[in-house]
Amino acid sequence: MFPRHIQTMRRVFNKLALMVLACASLASASATLLLEEPYGGMGFFTATGHAAVYLSGVCADTPLVLRHCAAGETGVVLSRYDGVGGYDWVAIPLIPYLYAVERPEDVPLFANAKMAAFLRDRYRRKYLEDIVPDVKNGEKPGGNWYQLIGSSYDRTIYGFDIETTPEQDDALIRKYNTSPNQSHFHLATRNCADFAKDVLNFYYPKSLHRSLVGDVGITTPKQIAKMLTKFSTRHSELRFSRLIISQVPGTMPRSSNVHGVVESFFTSKKYIVPSVVVSPIFAGCVAAVYVGTGAGRFEPAHNAMVFVGSGDPERRLGAEDRRAYQQQLKHFLADAYPEKSGRKVAKLWARLQSKARTGVDEHGRPILEVRVGESLVQMGVSAGNVLSGGAPQEMERQLLEARLQSELSGRSAQGLSEAEVARDWDLLQKTMAEGDSRVSVRRAPRVENVRGNQP
Repeated sequence: MFPRHIQTMRRVFNKLALMVLACASLASASATLLLEEPYGGMGFFTATGHAAVYLSGVCADTPLVLRHCAAGETGVVLSRYDGVGGYDWVAIPLIPYLYAVERPEDVPLFANAKMAAFLRDRYRRKYLEDIVPDVKNGEKPGGNWYQLIGSSYDRTIYGFDIETTPEQDDALIRKYNTSPNQSHFHLATRNCADFAKDVLNFYYPKSLHRSLVGDVGITTPKQIAKMLTKFSTRHSELRFSRLIISQVPGTMPRSSNVHGVVESFFTSKKYIVPSVVVSPIFAGCVAAVYVGTGAGRFEPAHNAMVFVGSGDPERRLGAEDRRAYQQQLKHFLADAYPEKSGRKVAKLWARLQSKARTGVDEHGRPILEVRVGESLVQMGVSAGNVLSGGAPQEMERQLLEARLQSELSGRSAQGLSEAEVARDWDLLQKTMAEGDSRVSVRRAPRVENVRGNQP
């Protein structure tokens, strides 16, 4: 037994420690504008993309009722989509908003449309049934609800993160919990970027506004990102940073660069070329606005760190390290498949994945059910379970080869962190059968500050 005064001092110390931890947590609160690249049909006709706001200090009892976050919670994304239960905004926790799963280690390593649809519908049935119920025959409904979950399967996202305070969060929670949450969506005057602008202007009044010239009066996601960046420059006392959240590797079509209204028109041949033929004066005016407003000079990925769901943001993989990994993977594939030089494992894996059934294991982690000979085997497809299933080792290897081949190529590599590629390379090394003479064990390229994420 401790003497009474020592016990008292210990209780005081414990309370002070808890207060310090609580203050540190509160001090880290922020609001992050999510600038999301366009994709699919809308990306063809207009390249303005989507905007939402992530609040690290605000969580939700339900998707429609906000509250302060408890210890260990990571905040919510507030976003506006037309036709989601008649509501103006919906709050979704960060990881489900990005990946349609609840834990970062459960994100599929290589996704296709079938896997994304399965995970989205599973999350909807579990958490959004009251807002987006099944249709009469028990099947999933139509509408834009799917864009609230798993956004990173469709597109790359850029984050612009600015410091907030608990008092600001308090005021926002009161406002949004007591104001009518009814949709009056209008593409030109009340769109997703207008919603993001209003949320951020609530924290920092009159900081953001639409562009009457560059976007012909329509609020666009890129304009809001530009204005928030300028605001942070004028207020250097506020902590500000940029993030990039890369599109999940896989067969989903890759998203495209985000533009403003005039920029989208000027940089698109399907619009500007006919304009030059029909009305050179009009095309000249468009060019003058584009050059005069500097629409093309804002680069969302500039100085951005890479979002890592399981920890702090990481620096991007450097060009030299990326080339080293690409060369190592090339040698690895040549050793593993000498009869098929230049093997495109990503395409082969995509065909196998398209024929498999999607599901989850007993821990709720995504799996594929694949036919091997006369048997059906379950194969884990996330970093958390890829090595723990009953699938043949060669299939596990092909999944990781496809993942690395996809993430190291093209635009995907701009949002790749050192820790992530090192984890994937290490998982690949672990799939190599002992004594397999065809595959030589090669050490991973030198990468600094690597954090493993092994199952």
